[in-house]
Amino acid sequence: MKRPSGSTVGTMWLAAICAGVGLFAFAASAQEVGQDARELQQDRQDVRQDTREIRQDKRDIARDTREIRQDRRELSGDRQALRDAYKSGDPNAIRAAREQFRKDRADYRGDMKDRHQDMRDLHKDRQDRRADMRDLHRDRRDLHRDRHPRGAR
Repeated sequence: MKRPSGSTVGTMWLAAICAGVGLFAFAASAQEVGQDARELQQDRQDVRQDTREIRQDKRDIARDTREIRQDRRELSGDRQALRDAYKSGDPNAIRAAREQFRKDRADYRGDMKDRHQDMRDLHKDRQDRRADMRDLHRDRRDLHRDRHPRGAR
């Protein structure tokens, strides 16, 4: 029986190694595609959640703005009531008008703080959505590159 030459054995080893590396690369590529698909799905969910939060923040801001307008109308009425109480000279009416004015002013300031916080939340949610959109586009690009590698054509 004839033995294969050293160069033949070396060539066979090289072919076996290349086949193993090729199969390993294919398996790794399939795992990368699967991982990229999962990341893409998660990014889409994140973007949808951020969009819902942005809509809710806008509703909160609109509600706070309505409350602020109402508080301003009440403050205007309270100022008029306080002026009328001063004109009447009745100490009980003055005390009641001042108390009502203080309460309405505190409500107004609280609503202003709420709206300011909602504006901050909206800004933060918009930043989060932009970051999630960047991640989404990056993952789409990675998925496309993993599915269609340049050297496989």
